[in-house]
Amino acid sequence: MKKENLVSVPFMVLGIVFCVCLVAANLLETKVVQMGLITVTAGLIVFPISYIINDCIAEVWGFRKARLIIWMGFLMNFMVVALGQIAVALPAASFWEGEEGFNFVFGMAPRIAVASLTAFLVGSFINAYVMSRMKVASQGRNFSARAILSTVAGESADSLIFFPLAFGGLMPLTELAKLMLVQVVLKTAYEVIILPVTIRVVNYIKKVDDSDVYDEHISYNVLKIKDI
Repeated sequence: MKKENLVSVPFMVLGIVFCVCLVAANLLETKVVQMGLITVTAGLIVFPISYIINDCIAEVWGFRKARLIIWMGFLMNFMVVALGQIAVALPAASFWEGEEGFNFVFGMAPRIAVASLTAFLVGSFINAYVMSRMKVASQGRNFSARAILSTVAGESADSLIFFPLAFGGLMPLTELAKLMLVQVVLKTAYEVIILPVTIRVVNYIKKVDDSDVYDEHISYNVLKIKDI
């Protein structure tokens, strides 16, 4: 098997953390928190980390490895949502008093589930694509700019899909637009703040893994999962 078709320990670790962050974000989305004058979901704590990891994978191993891990994250998310629906449907024991809270967290409405999974796929692939194309165009320079711009593109697509699908018709359009803008700004700010750490992690992985892929002459077809 060719070396580029293998996965390394750093890639495996980032992939696991990526999937855990996505599942955790979905569960944390059920709580709304107040940050000063801004109201956001608790998923903001962890969700931007998935985009940071996406940037790291696309930067070090290229779009093909990012494509693999994005689909893996999607499947893990789908599995947790599906298992949650099954658990909610099962009859609760007569003595158990936690059913209402359990159903609130795991009984995600089909509309929210579809919106979340669709937005994740589109946003993540746009993030990886922009990162990949900009790396080739800049010949590997300006990682900071590429990381931030790819996140803005991915998060914008994510918000433009998720909020209208999940909450369209349930709140005024102006409030929906504000919510989308706040999410993009806060998640991008999150990446900017943690960027020094991201740069050090990327440089360390490139050194220990001896990998720095440039996506030249590859297919960006998101369905070519076997092409890793």
